[in-house]
Amino acid sequence: MHFLDRRVLLISGKGGVGRTTVTVALARAAARAGKRTLVCEIANPEGGPSAIGRLLGLDGVGPEPVAVGPRLDACHLWARTGHARFLQSVLPGKALVRAALRSRAVDKFLTAAPSFHEMGLFYHLLTLLRAERDGRRRHELIVLDMPATGHTLALTGLPEILLRLMPTGPIAAALREGQAVLNDPDQGAAWVVTLPEQLPVTEAIELLAGLSETEMPAGGVLLNRMPPDPFTPAERAALDGWIEGRQVFGEVAFRRIEAAAEARARLEDRVEVPVLTLPELGDEPVPGLVGALANYMAVDGGGR
Repeated sequence: MHFLDRRVLLISGKGGVGRTTVTVALARAAARAGKRTLVCEIANPEGGPSAIGRLLGLDGVGPEPVAVGPRLDACHLWARTGHARFLQSVLPGKALVRAALRSRAVDKFLTAAPSFHEMGLFYHLLTLLRAERDGRRRHELIVLDMPATGHTLALTGLPEILLRLMPTGPIAAALREGQAVLNDPDQGAAWVVTLPEQLPVTEAIELLAGLSETEMPAGGVLLNRMPPDPFTPAERAALDGWIEGRQVFGEVAFRRIEAAAEARARLEDRVEVPVLTLPELGDEPVPGLVGALANYMAVDGGGR
C-alpha cells in the first residue's frame, strides 16, 4: 500500500539525517496528491524555534492547525495541550480544568510522572485524528516529525505500558482508541529516515527492531541523500584499479558512491520493509530542497 493511503505517519530517525525536511516534503507531496494533510512536530516545552515552521516560511506554529497551503495545515503537538484536552473530557467545567492546570502539584505530576509526558502528546494526536469539519475528517493524513528515535519508541510503546497499570477508565479508553489507528497497518505506519552510511544504517535497523517490539507497523525506510552513480560496472572496475595506489582528485567522491551503495545493500539485506531512496539534491536552500523532494516524491513515488 502506498504511504499516502494511511491516516498517520510517524517519521523518525537520528538527528542530522534530514528527517524534518523529508517530513515536510512528504506532507507537501500528499497535499499535491489531493489529500487533506496535517504536518506536525513535537513542541519543545521550553519553547524555541519551529523546525517545520522554518521550512514552511512561518515564524512558528501552535497547537491548533493553521493553513500553510492548499490542502496543507501545520501545528505542533504539545503535551500540555493533550493534558488540558484530556482533563476537559473528564472534569465537569472549564473552571475546574484551569484550576487543575494551575496547580503546581498537578503540573509536577503531569510533567515528571513516568509516561505522562508521552500521554499528553498521545492524547493531543488523538484529538487531531478525531477532528472533523463539514461532516468529514478534517485531515485525511497526519504526518508527524518525531524529534528523536527514543521519542518514537516512547510514544509507540506507551499504550502497552499504561494499559498494564490502568486497564480500565478514561485513560485506558483513549489509549485503545489511539491504538486502533496507530497499530493498524492499514492506518498507521512509522517511516525511518536514514543516510547511506554505516552508522545511520545500523541505527535504522535497530529502530525498526524497536518498532516491532511496540507493535507499531513499519512502512519502510527512506534512504536520504543517495549520491548519483554515473558509472557502469565496467567503468567502476576500471577506475577502481587505476586509482589504487594513486592520489587522485575526486577519489573521495568516487569512494563515497561506492560506500553508499554498500550501505544500501546492507540495509536491504537486513530489513523486511521497503527501502526507498531519495536523491542528493546539492546545495539548494532548504525550502527549495523541500519543494524539490516533494516534486520527486509526487512523480517518482519516493524512489521506488
